[in-house]
Amino acid sequence: MSIIGQGLDRTDGPAKVTGTATFSAEHQIPRLAHAVMVLSTVPKGRITAIDTARAARMPGVLAVMTHENAPRLPRTKPGEKDMPPPPKLNLLQDSTVLYNAQPIALVVADTLEQAMDASRAVRVSYARQTAVLDFHGAKFNARKPKEDPERPSSFNRGNVNSALAGAAQRIEATYTTPIENHNPMEPHATIAAWEGDRLTLYDATQNISGVKKNAAKCLGIPPDKVRVVSPFVGGGFGCKGNMWSHVVLAAMAAKKVGRPVKLVLERTQMFAPVGARPLTEQKFRLGAAADGRLTAVSHDSISHTSFQDDFTEPCTTPTRMLYASENMQTSQKLATLNLGVPTYMRAPGESSGSFALESALDELAYALNMDPLALRLRNYAEQDPEKNLPFSSKKLRECYQVAAERFGWSRRTPAPGSMKAGRMLVGWGMATATYPAHRLPAKAWASIQPDGTAIVRCGSHDLGTGTYTIMTQVAADALGLPVQKVKFELGDTAMPEAPVSGGSMTAASIGPAVNQACLAARRKLVEMAVGDEVSPLKDAAPEEVIAEDGWLRLRQAPERREPMAAIIARHGGEPVDGSGEAKPGEEKKKFSSHSFGAVFVEVHVDPDLGIVRVPRVVAAYNVGKLLNAKTGRSQLMGGIVWGLGMALTEKTEMDWRHGRAVNANLADYHVPVNADVPDMDIFVVEDSDTNFNELGARGIGEIGITGVAAAVANAVYHATGKRLRDLPITPEKLLI
Repeated sequence: MSIIGQGLDRTDGPAKVTGTATFSAEHQIPRLAHAVMVLSTVPKGRITAIDTARAARMPGVLAVMTHENAPRLPRTKPGEKDMPPPPKLNLLQDSTVLYNAQPIALVVADTLEQAMDASRAVRVSYARQTAVLDFHGAKFNARKPKEDPERPSSFNRGNVNSALAGAAQRIEATYTTPIENHNPMEPHATIAAWEGDRLTLYDATQNISGVKKNAAKCLGIPPDKVRVVSPFVGGGFGCKGNMWSHVVLAAMAAKKVGRPVKLVLERTQMFAPVGARPLTEQKFRLGAAADGRLTAVSHDSISHTSFQDDFTEPCTTPTRMLYASENMQTSQKLATLNLGVPTYMRAPGESSGSFALESALDELAYALNMDPLALRLRNYAEQDPEKNLPFSSKKLRECYQVAAERFGWSRRTPAPGSMKAGRMLVGWGMATATYPAHRLPAKAWASIQPDGTAIVRCGSHDLGTGTYTIMTQVAADALGLPVQKVKFELGDTAMPEAPVSGGSMTAASIGPAVNQACLAARRKLVEMAVGDEVSPLKDAAPEEVIAEDGWLRLRQAPERREPMAAIIARHGGEPVDGSGEAKPGEEKKKFSSHSFGAVFVEVHVDPDLGIVRVPRVVAAYNVGKLLNAKTGRSQLMGGIVWGLGMALTEKTEMDWRHGRAVNANLADYHVPVNADVPDMDIFVVEDSDTNFNELGARGIGEIGITGVAAAVANAVYHATGKRLRDLPITPEKLLI
């Protein structure tokens, strides 16, 4: 029986619960100094004076680094590009301030307490300039983003206006989502240590290879002089996918003071200089025939970006591929504000875009007096309507059927306010979930040891998603070893290169590479056995030899077998190594690859207080082959919980006079807690998408959040008759 797919416990679980898992800020480095960033207090302007004299004299202070004394860094050559492109950084190279809470100084001291104390003694004067902080004003000057072939800023098919004019039913509505901030348990953290001209960065990152290349570029040193180490990451969700200013600032400070430097962001510093989900305004126009067939779809999205660098929230991506319509128009525009650079946040574009799309579909269903599920089935896309390609695998119909049956959707009474539980208003809502499947080139290395164990390495990451565990399963399956005899290692640029752990691509990218490396090592061992005069497998056809539970045996004659360790011992006792590399091929030209799901939600709304509770969620997903039933369910559950937060609690409250977050802490930035998490019935439709990759697996880290906010909003409408189009759904909005 295949080890892949079994719900095994996390292999890294014991290290985490015993405290031996080493996160970035926990590496024990001799002579370690501590750094604290000083952030700007104005949204736009120029530093006219920065007084560091008092701070520099305080006990334990080693340096106060500002734009006046920071090392000068080489400038990027014209036309030179990074891959992937990082946001422009704030590295104390000039006096310009482009957003509130921008890094403008760095204090380094013997202890964290001394650095924090001295950082508050730095005095800064500014020549303030007029900042652009009004989104509603900025959107009238909104512009198209730079074109991305994978996600075009505009799309047109047919004649939307003509189709709308002739539609039997039309709706037009605008939906908004607020700025949201990542709050992983582990904040951003970096330790920078120089040894001569070589730099080691212990960094909390989703992209060790990207940090290696970009740090080298910023510092003007060869990439082979930089090593990045990140064996454990305490959550990332997108914010740790880019290299941010603090990484290079730590390296600059370590060089300046001649000691390793640790820089850990305070929780409040997680709310500006390291990205956030941008706010969006999305206008939908839908037209339908009397039978529910979509005759016209128009989706225009505006999201905010920064003056420092562009970031586009691709909200229209799901609209272009999810439902069939002959007439479709989408557009993306950017409204530029004096805020920090936005960035990826779990299911960027798809989460905010699916809220608007699936809410609009629900509104259309009510306008047509049609069941919301029936409307989606009526417009089911058998192939990708945007690319005109077949899906590599799609079992969304099965997701709808399974989830609806398990939820009891057929018992729903359609009229808003018609269902109650005591004095509570009950609402049932549903939505479709989807997320594209991505993969990038990856490499891996495997070694069967003389004692019959194996070591497998790949320069990837585990953000708490279960990468250690599922790659151990992939490796054990390919090697024919028990899971307990396989050690999978990651998180070091000294290992074979892997892509960023973002876009739900880690398992799909590195899994095939790990599989190939392990098969290569196993083939070498088999060749040794069949050519060995004393082996029971002598002269057997290699393809007839199978590996199982640490033994090699002949498929048709199980008695002809011997332990792997015995073979290695007779051949010098040296490990047997194999390397593997996997990369996308022609499948992108032949297929459109996406994961799908159906989310059904029940809400209870207090009619007097407007409080919304979610007692249960039922969801079914089609995600290709599930590599671990236990960690996979956890990933989907985590996404659903985040979707509940997006729907009901999460919003970065801004003081728009000054462009600064006023709830920059976990007391005031509300995320769901245990009491908010309902009973979840999560089902994965069995599938294996071998058109996408050899393992048949697609990523699942992000699809769980998509569709949830819309399903909640739709359930709230069903309970109350109030259509709320602006997230989050809070009590005061229901009481107005």
